[in-house]
Amino acid sequence: MAKLRWTREAEQWLKDIHDYIAADKPEAAQKVIAAIYDKAQLLRDFPELGQKFREEPEGVIRILLYGHYRIAYLIKTDGVIDILGVFHGALDIDRYFP
Repeated sequence: MAKLRWTREAEQWLKDIHDYIAADKPEAAQKVIAAIYDKAQLLRDFPELGQKFREEPEGVIRILLYGHYRIAYLIKTDGVIDILGVFHGALDIDRYFP
């Protein structure tokens, strides 16, 4: 089972998503965030579940889909998985990973 770590940036993305949804539907916001978190937990057992985005010196960046969101994560060479961010599908993810 791989170790999963959320970066500060990824935690901030989750908070921003929550706050945006909660402005209209607080209960829905909590459900969406919990579902994204639960989806990411699958990576502990299935680290290559997401689509390969690109290789970096530190490891491979992959993208896991959940609804309208993309969970970007890095499988590091030591096997640790860093969640890098959670992006709405409408965003240009290449802008965040130059």
